[in-house]
Amino acid sequence: MWVLAVQAHAQGPFISFQRQFPKVVNAMKLKEDSLKKQLAAINISWPVKQMYVRSFKYDSQLEVWVRNHKNEPFKLFKTYKVCALSGALGPKRIEGDYQVPEGFYYINEFNPRSSYHMSLGLNYPNASDMLLSDSLKPGNDIFIHGSCVTVGCIPIQNNQIEEVYLLASYAHDQGQDFIPVHIFPVRYNVEKSREYLARASKDDPAYQSFSARLKEVFDYFEQTKKIPLISVNKKGEYIPL
Repeated sequence: MWVLAVQAHAQGPFISFQRQFPKVVNAMKLKEDSLKKQLAAINISWPVKQMYVRSFKYDSQLEVWVRNHKNEPFKLFKTYKVCALSGALGPKRIEGDYQVPEGFYYINEFNPRSSYHMSLGLNYPNASDMLLSDSLKPGNDIFIHGSCVTVGCIPIQNNQIEEVYLLASYAHDQGQDFIPVHIFPVRYNVEKSREYLARASKDDPAYQSFSARLKEVFDYFEQTKKIPLISVNKKGEYIPL
């Protein structure tokens, strides 16, 4: 998927930069008042200071979590339906496999002129992917975007990506340089989802091990509503700290 990417390190106040783009200005007019009220209802001040995104492939959900300060637990803002899916359970390992990645990423691009309405780019391939994926063609251009179509990205409806895009833009403007996006195969606390994962991975010990590392981070956040530090060892394995 090709897009004209607007890099997250644009000069000057980030929101002022975003206001140069008609789609963003229109989204601000339509969405800002509602976002302020929804955040106030969960005692989160505007503009949002910290944001965290979780996506669950099998469950077709994308969650947005927010908080006022980095030492506070996150609060759930909203759960969106992921409206299309390509590929199957399992991480992305080569260009053209149509897989949605699984693992721990962050937003590294803001594209208000996307052909998919608006899009937020992820830093795939990350350090783990670079070790475990195809060394020449691991793939790239993974986005959360609108338009409800996909060839390996995370699509939601246009009115929904406008909300997520604005929240991410304000969080970035407030100093959150790395907005984490964690992509899990399933919701590990839903029995039907766990059973599906067990069937999908029953003949794949490597994927079972990979998924178990993701579950450690899922479990930690469920218990604390905070994100653990995550490193990558020489084998490309995620190590929650």
